[in-house]
Amino acid sequence: MTIADESGVAVKHEGKYKAMFVCWILGLGSLVSWNSMITIGDYYYALFPHYHPSRVLTLVYQPFAVGTMAILAYNEAKIDTRKRNLFGFALFFTSTFLLIVVDLATNGKGGVGPYIGICVLVAAFGVADAHVQGGMVGDLSFMLPEFMQSFFAGLAGAGVLTSGLRLVTKAAFDKTDHGLRKGTLLFLAISTFFEFLCILLYAFVFPKLPIVKHFRKKAASEGSKTVAADLAAAGEIQVVEDDSKLSQRLSNKQLILQNIDYALDLFLIYVLTLSIFPGSLYENTGTHKLGSWYQLVLIAMYNLLDFIARYIPLVKCLKLESRKGLLIAVLSRFLFIPAFYFTAKYGDQGWMIMLISLLGLTNGYLTVCVLTAAPKGYKGPEQNALGNILVVFLLGGIFSGVALDWLWIIGNGSF
Repeated sequence: MTIADESGVAVKHEGKYKAMFVCWILGLGSLVSWNSMITIGDYYYALFPHYHPSRVLTLVYQPFAVGTMAILAYNEAKIDTRKRNLFGFALFFTSTFLLIVVDLATNGKGGVGPYIGICVLVAAFGVADAHVQGGMVGDLSFMLPEFMQSFFAGLAGAGVLTSGLRLVTKAAFDKTDHGLRKGTLLFLAISTFFEFLCILLYAFVFPKLPIVKHFRKKAASEGSKTVAADLAAAGEIQVVEDDSKLSQRLSNKQLILQNIDYALDLFLIYVLTLSIFPGSLYENTGTHKLGSWYQLVLIAMYNLLDFIARYIPLVKCLKLESRKGLLIAVLSRFLFIPAFYFTAKYGDQGWMIMLISLLGLTNGYLTVCVLTAAPKGYKGPEQNALGNILVVFLLGGIFSGVALDWLWIIGNGSF
């Protein structure tokens, strides 16, 4: 079987579904450590009740992610994608493992010292995220849209996995001594395993898949230098191209101007989402019949719907590709702000669960629609650059949303 790429050239189908599966696992590995931190937030609230850990840790994470991503995006044409992604996954692995070490060394006790140590490791998560997410999105931008969709479905899959495990561990350990801590350590151990798995898959499996080699050779023929090490790892001899091909590509400024609506879409999607999720779910939803399960159920529902929504664009008739339509859909999501405010104040848990589900559904669907539509029509080096640029705006939106999330505390006078 064969498929056709954007230029209409027939491409061997061999390895497509294996590549999609590997992309899914790599996406999961890109976020499983951070999602574990979010999902075990109740443990850190028990250890550090006065330090707003859910909000503070997110605010620590994001400046490092955005700052590192901005530097990497500016220099993306000169950076070896293979080294970049492997460094990112290795940093995720090391930082997650050290979180276990910190907890064991302090015997699960709170205090300023352990909290600062956790903050440092979370900052390392931010640096790792910038390396991996930007590197992978840039790499997948010149391949099949299904690879990008699978990668972002994997990101959401990390949320589903951690939420499901958190519900199971709470049920299993809730009544035992130090049950919350046992569940947390199990979480971090599973995350560490997945990060190690990602290192192996990206280093030894992904670059050798025939369809991946095809797109990387195509990108190299169009002047891309970022794929050289991956082609070498796959046993491919890269033909050295004239630098004039690279100089003919659009500049980053031109790419931003031509895709400013897509960039704003991603920025606004994540400003809105992170101004609500996860911080306000821990501190601004009141007390309900579900008790200590309430926040866990809300996060699980968000993650599940976010995950499901990332598969909807695979059905062509359900995929939104209109640039104007995407912008209208993104702006309409700001109606969630008054909806969440009044539901938290006057509504019951059923309405809140419905709202958080819709937030996750729209987040996942619009993210995939934007990121699979934007790279079309460009050459390999331009698609790689555009992928990195869009991730800068995505992370910038997350950072801004996290900062705005503190307004919920100010509004409630919770300082």
